[in-house]
Amino acid sequence: MESLLLTIDYHDPLMLAAAFVAGFVFYKIGLPPLVGFLAAGFALGAMGAKNTALLNELADLGVTLLLFTIGLKLRVSSLLKAEIWGVASAHILIVVALFTAMLLAFGTLGLPLFTEMDLRTAILVAFALSFSSTVFAVKALDASGESSSRFGRIAIGVLIIQDIAAVIFLAVSSGKTPSPWALSLLALLLMRRPLLAVLRGSGHGELQILVGFVLALGGAQVFELFNLKGDLGALVVGALIAGDARSDELAKSLFGFKELFLVAFFLSIGLAGLPTLEILSASLVLLLLIPVKLVLFYWLFTRFLLRASTASRISLVLANYSEFGLIVAAIAVSIGWLPTEWMLVDAVTLSLSFVLASVLNTKPNRIYVSLKPLLKRFERLEWLPEDAPIDLTGSQMIVFGMGRVGTSVYDAMNQKMPGAVIGVDFDHEVVMEHQELGRNVIGGNATNPEFWDRVIMSPEIQYVLLVMPEHSAQVAAIDQIRNHGFRGKIAATAKYPDELKKLHALGVDAAFNIYAEVGTGFASMASAKFDL
Repeated sequence: MESLLLTIDYHDPLMLAAAFVAGFVFYKIGLPPLVGFLAAGFALGAMGAKNTALLNELADLGVTLLLFTIGLKLRVSSLLKAEIWGVASAHILIVVALFTAMLLAFGTLGLPLFTEMDLRTAILVAFALSFSSTVFAVKALDASGESSSRFGRIAIGVLIIQDIAAVIFLAVSSGKTPSPWALSLLALLLMRRPLLAVLRGSGHGELQILVGFVLALGGAQVFELFNLKGDLGALVVGALIAGDARSDELAKSLFGFKELFLVAFFLSIGLAGLPTLEILSASLVLLLLIPVKLVLFYWLFTRFLLRASTASRISLVLANYSEFGLIVAAIAVSIGWLPTEWMLVDAVTLSLSFVLASVLNTKPNRIYVSLKPLLKRFERLEWLPEDAPIDLTGSQMIVFGMGRVGTSVYDAMNQKMPGAVIGVDFDHEVVMEHQELGRNVIGGNATNPEFWDRVIMSPEIQYVLLVMPEHSAQVAAIDQIRNHGFRGKIAATAKYPDELKKLHALGVDAAFNIYAEVGTGFASMASAKFDL
């Protein structure tokens, strides 16, 4: 134990503690903790702190796990949709070309730092700025309960395409010539079944996590043996076992470890130097380019036939800069392709972009409604099949949220009103499973104004039951339902007493605490069985 402690610099615990405090403060004011980690790094650097061996190792491990978990989410079939790969690819190319020209133009205007920028530097900075944050998008979608919604899946798909472009850059930037035996790595395709068998047999606890670490680090090491970038190996091995329920579970299990190790990466970026007035002014200039990214995303999504609301919602989630872009900048600095100050500019700009994105994504539906007349002008007359009108004629009751509780509600109500109940869920896979089982279930997001624009509401519909897992989603759905003119009865579920009070305040006709109701139902069943 003593020899282990000797390898840890005495500054390490202090710096990690500082990262925690800063991250906690930023979390409490509604911003991503990683903004606090960068701030902690800058503050520590200003006090003379230096990077340590432990922080470097943890940072490298965090990047490797990040690539591995991206691979675990890689589903080629979903990425082949034109609205995903087409928009992502076109956006990267246009942003790089457009931002490169704008950055060089800023130099001709005499703006600090930009005057010293050559073409290669401009292209690298523009490339780093072309990415949007996976961390921010995932957290924003999880907070709203919309990570499995259609727009959530499209947003994540676009981010994965961007991440793949970044990984290709990382592989090229390594400067290594692949071994002549590198083609033998194709034999890894034969390892999918054995690896999945090991993963399935490892349970759901520490063995599963250990398997994840072995696969991530082992894949990286194998690729290094063939003179290829190790992080690329982690991504490939992750993609090799993607698409299985256990690989999705593994990604969730590793999420906390990945986030923890990336703390060291963000700290190390801050420790690289203190932002000067020139760096801060350059960051503010780059922040002004985010509306360009947002408008371009919206325009491209509508060109690929997405409706205005869906396109605007995805664009708002992607209206930021990326931690992966920061990784690209850090790599470019390490190999001498980019001056150090531009990595610091990227770090400060990333932090500021998260602040802006947090504000934009607080009330996305309100933004859409206020700009709807303008946004609708860019909508194409053609629609994708998923955006076709929804005819609810013949239904008397709608059940929103077809999870375990929602399914039970649907089945019970369908027995009372055969054929008059319709279920709605935003998760495409859930919808397909229910349809295969013969339930009348369609895809849709009750919180999205566009869903209600598509709905042909029958006067026969008298009841709406909300059984969605996120309370915020239920509140947003109630608002949309009432705005659409529904005057029937609404029932909703809650998990906590304060949520129950909020639902009653919103005027729902019936609100139920599902935990209390489960207990009551179980007691009733037990009483009947025990003849009590």
